[in-house]
Amino acid sequence: MLGGFLALLAAVTFALNNAAYRRGALTGSVAQGMAVSLSLGVAIFFAALLLTGGWQALFEFPPLSFWLLFAAGILHFAWGRYCNYRATKAMGANLVGPPQQISIVVSLVLAIIVLGEALTPLRIIGILLVVLGPAVSLRARKATQGPDASKPSFQPKYVEGYTFALLSALGFGVSPILVRTALEGGGLVESIAGGFIAYLAAAIVMSLGLLRPGLPAHLIAMTPVSRLWFTLAAVLVCLSQMAGYMALTLAPVSVVTPIQRLSLVFRIFANSMLNREHEVISGRIWVATCVGLLGAMFLSLSTDFVSELLPLPDWMERAVQWHWP
Repeated sequence: MLGGFLALLAAVTFALNNAAYRRGALTGSVAQGMAVSLSLGVAIFFAALLLTGGWQALFEFPPLSFWLLFAAGILHFAWGRYCNYRATKAMGANLVGPPQQISIVVSLVLAIIVLGEALTPLRIIGILLVVLGPAVSLRARKATQGPDASKPSFQPKYVEGYTFALLSALGFGVSPILVRTALEGGGLVESIAGGFIAYLAAAIVMSLGLLRPGLPAHLIAMTPVSRLWFTLAAVLVCLSQMAGYMALTLAPVSVVTPIQRLSLVFRIFANSMLNREHEVISGRIWVATCVGLLGAMFLSLSTDFVSELLPLPDWMERAVQWHWP
């Protein structure tokens, strides 16, 4: 129960983070957003370690767990977040959501291979629905309109946006498996310590970009408006990741990941309030989002639950109970 609630909290705060980042990206760059996000992320998790007394847990991780968390941080907070920010700046947060649903398929495949979870008919249906969602959103190619209807205020860059959305889905899909494996048997304090390791790893990798000529000056030149929205986004995404890491210590990946996908619905509401003139908000986006969420629901349903809930004929009962391996 607590694991599901934390996953839902992660979904809400992640959606709000997407809307806040999108607002900041209107006047700021991806590099500026990453700099604020990672630096504040390390600071917030450091403070959480102090408050929870998690320093001891930090040094008690086995070497394998430590390196799995380190890798998860690079994949999620460096690779995945950078690609997500690039995609969001290119075509808006709402259009990024459906193709990012592919991450749940990546997580499920790895959960079957690495964690010994099974592929069932319900999950096969879920995979098909998750893949169908982006196909629907691909046709939502109408630019949003500003006050002057003859001049579109936002024209999505679809090639760049979809490319980086799918690349971010790869990072977001692999990282939960690494985190779940590293934190197996741990508690909430261990999850905060694990989050600190992951954020620190991403910050170390991304700080290498400061060696690029002109980048430090570009980061300092951030506008006050962008700094405000990027800071809000950084705090929200930290809360989201903290809740997500805690959820993964209490519940299976196959339960946590689909619940976190509810952020797709929450982000449309958030963007409709904050970024209406800079997002694609259409019926197709809602359809694509709902199709993807339906797929996430099928992926999270257990066959035993369905069998107990519905009186199925014998042949259908046998079909539902099939699994691989």
